[in-house]
Amino acid sequence: MSPYSWTARVYWEDTDGGGVVYHANYLRFFERARTEWLRERGHVQSEMAATLGVVFALTEVHVRYHRPARLDDLLVISCSPERDGGATMTFSQDMRRGSTAGELLAAATVRVACVSADTFRPRRLPAAIVKELS
Repeated sequence: MSPYSWTARVYWEDTDGGGVVYHANYLRFFERARTEWLRERGHVQSEMAATLGVVFALTEVHVRYHRPARLDDLLVISCSPERDGGATMTFSQDMRRGSTAGELLAAATVRVACVSADTFRPRRLPAAIVKELS
């Protein structure tokens, strides 16, 4: 499966006083790319919670910052998901400036677990999601 890419712009609210993206906001961009990966495949998280009774919880994240993202930058955030258990997926993610071949700004490995929307106990990944990972 080829990596999914999502494009975003850096706004003032994403930055510190010097126009550099605040370190924790990289996680927001990575989260949005994962959400859009799901959405593009017809899986809306609020609908999954209501109909299947499942949500995704982040269990582990590792970020390596390479270069600063700055105010007004166009970012391309990619994600490549892999199933790594019955209830978990791991996403390899990159953030680049301007294009998928642009300067690498940050790289992340993010593990998420499928859990019950009510109890937050682990649940098997829905079959439709597993199919996307094949």
